[in-house]
Amino acid sequence: MNAMTTPNPPLAGRLRLTGYAFLEVLLAVPTLLFFVLTVVGGVVAVAWVGLGILFVSVPALRWITGRHRAFAARTLGTPVPADYRPMPANAHLVARVLVWAKDPMTWRELAWCLVSMTAGFVLSLLTFLLLVVIVTGGLWWYGAEPIMRARARLDRALLSYGTTERLEQRVQVLTETRAESIDHSAAELRRIERDLHDGAQARLVSVGMSLGLADSLLAEDPEEARRLVAEARQTASAALGELRDVVRGIHPPVLADRGIGGAVDALALDMALPVSVTQRLPGRPPAPVESAVYFAIAECLANVAKHAEAEHAWVELAYGEGVLVAVVGDDGHGDADPDRGTGMRGVMRRLSAFDGTMRVSSPAGGPTLVTLEVPCALSSPKTMPSSPTDSPGS
Repeated sequence: MNAMTTPNPPLAGRLRLTGYAFLEVLLAVPTLLFFVLTVVGGVVAVAWVGLGILFVSVPALRWITGRHRAFAARTLGTPVPADYRPMPANAHLVARVLVWAKDPMTWRELAWCLVSMTAGFVLSLLTFLLLVVIVTGGLWWYGAEPIMRARARLDRALLSYGTTERLEQRVQVLTETRAESIDHSAAELRRIERDLHDGAQARLVSVGMSLGLADSLLAEDPEEARRLVAEARQTASAALGELRDVVRGIHPPVLADRGIGGAVDALALDMALPVSVTQRLPGRPPAPVESAVYFAIAECLANVAKHAEAEHAWVELAYGEGVLVAVVGDDGHGDADPDRGTGMRGVMRRLSAFDGTMRVSSPAGGPTLVTLEVPCALSSPKTMPSSPTDSPGS
């Protein structure tokens, strides 16, 4: 057995736990400092000075709690995730403070500060003193591990959500995404109905009328009847084209035939600027996920064409650890804000129905990177091409 897999001997393990205890004692002072600053900043947040205090104190307090989460995870041997609410890209100071204020984890961390500076501090200090006081070596040997495990469980209880809370949050998210998906599906059905009524249906009615007139004129005026038949043929062709457009808006045939990789290649070829497509997919995701990601990528590329003033864009498709990842980037002017338009909110709504997420990085001056992630399983082990495809555009 190599050194990477050999468990720590009892002495080393106890010394490691005592080291955590010593660091936790040292962190008690900055914990108190930034707890007071956060409370003061929150009280005077109506003034800019309060917002400035929070801009410093909240990230600092989160850094401290992050260290304690790491100590607790290593002590207990289980992850202690933070579960913060996501921060919008390029959020200004007021927006950041509002997200922090609405995040339940912020309030849990403030409550943890009070516990950490009292009961937690006593447990950590006791562990350290049992080691440095000579007459208590035996007590340290038998007491260090249970004391630090108690401290770790205390930290985990406040700094991470429990199973019941996670289930409640999951139910809430599913309720919201289900409602959004139902609304989106109803809007899509209305759009399809409107497109069919105003387009293909009207043209087909015109075809019927033209053919009826042609039939009545066939004996008396063959030339006019022939003209009406030709007109009906053109109208039928136009109706067929509109039906294809409607079908393409529901589920593009190329997506069903070639999968998301081939569909994104075809999408890139239709762009008015060069788009590089790189795909590393060892199979195909489920059809609903494939469709959602395809339309999300299409919306992102449409935003690039409309707003980014870019010279080049790219799409990267990859799969790993049970997650389908799509990155859409461009070399435009940047400063994209997903909260300013309905398109990106539509992308988030599509993905949220599948537990998907969207992250936007768009500093002023670019580049803009939109990362889409959807957990799913692939249905085929077939290896797809991984070489980039440069599409010069039309």
